[in-house]
Amino acid sequence: MNKTIGIFGGGQLGRMMAQAALPLNLKCTFFEASTDCPSAALGQVYSTQAANGLQNFIQSADVFSLEFENTPLADVDALIAQKDLHPPRQALAIAQHRLSEKALFDELEIPVAPYKAVTSLEELHTAVATLGLPIVLKTSRGGYDGKGQFVLRSADQIEQAWAELGPAGELIAESFVTFSREVSIIAVRGQNGEVKTWPLAENHHHHGILSHSIVPAPNSTDLQPVAEDYITRLLNHLNYVGVLTLELFVTDKGLYANEMAPRVHNSGHWSIEGAVCSQFENHIRAVAGLPLGSTAIVRPTVMVNIIGQHPKSEDVLALEGAHLHLYNKSECEGRKIGHITLMPNDTAQLTTLCRQLAKILPNPLALSEDMNI
Repeated sequence: MNKTIGIFGGGQLGRMMAQAALPLNLKCTFFEASTDCPSAALGQVYSTQAANGLQNFIQSADVFSLEFENTPLADVDALIAQKDLHPPRQALAIAQHRLSEKALFDELEIPVAPYKAVTSLEELHTAVATLGLPIVLKTSRGGYDGKGQFVLRSADQIEQAWAELGPAGELIAESFVTFSREVSIIAVRGQNGEVKTWPLAENHHHHGILSHSIVPAPNSTDLQPVAEDYITRLLNHLNYVGVLTLELFVTDKGLYANEMAPRVHNSGHWSIEGAVCSQFENHIRAVAGLPLGSTAIVRPTVMVNIIGQHPKSEDVLALEGAHLHLYNKSECEGRKIGHITLMPNDTAQLTTLCRQLAKILPNPLALSEDMNI
C-alpha cells in the first residue's frame, strides 16, 4: 500500500501520526499555517496562507484526517466534495459546538451535568437561578487547555463572567460536577465497524493543561466497561472512522461525560510504548482502511507532558524505563513541547520513577514529587 494521508494541522499530533505511518509505507502531507511546524520533518507542508494552499493540499493525498477539532468546516466542505475524510464531518461539527455535543450525549443517554444555553446577561442570571452555584461558564465554540471558561462561584461574579465571555457569543452554563478524578477513554473504529478501546487513563491537570496521565487508571475495573459502552455508542451513531476520545468525570453517581475529541489525544500518548498498537498507528490503520491492531496494555505507564521548558535530555534518558518525545517546538510558558513516558517493570517502581522525574523537570509543578500511583 502506497497511500498518502493528508492531515489538517501540522502540530505534534500530526507529527506522531506521520511517525506511525512510516513503517506501514504510508506518507503524510499537512495543511498548516507555518511550514516550519513540528510535522515538517515528516512530509510536505501546504501553507494555509498560500493562495492555492487548500487545493494543492487536497491534490496531495488520497485520503484525509485531522489533528485539531477546530479545523474550519469550510475547508472540510471543500475537501469532502472531492476526497474522503476520517473522522466524518458530522463528528467535527458537533465537537466544535458544546451545546450540540451535550445534545448528542443526551440523545445517546450518556450522562452529563445539567446545563443551559446562555446568550444574554439575563439568561446567565436565569441559568444561575436554575442550576445553582457554582457553575462553569464556557464559550460554545473554541477554547482549549482551560481557555474560554469561567468558574462562577458567587452571584457577585455574574457581571464579571459575562464581561469576560459574553463577547464570544453563545455560551453554555454547566452545573459544577463534584468529582473525585478525571479519566478519558480512547477508542478506534475501523471502516468495517470494528471497535477497539484502550484502558482508561487517569488525568491530572495544572492550570487547565494536562500534566500527566496514569494508565491503567487506578481502581477502574468497574468503570472500564461503562466508559467503553458510552464511547461505542458515539462511534456507531456517528459512523465514525478513526480514533475518538471521551473525557469523563468520576462522581459518586457514576461517570459523567465532559467532552469528546474527534482525534488522537494527549492522554493517549502513553500508548506509543505502553500499548501493543498505539492510538496513532491504529488511527492511521483505520484511515487507510487497514485492519486494527491490539489495544492491550504492555505495562503500567505514566505519560508526563513537558510544559514550557525542556529538561536535560540526558537526565531524562538516564531514568530506567523512560522514553523521551520532543516535538521540535520552541520553549514558551504553557506550551506542550514534548512528553515523557515512564515504563518500569512494576507499579512500585513507577512511583519511584515519577518522584525522580519530578526533580528533573524545569517546571516543578508539572509533576508532584509526592505523587503515589
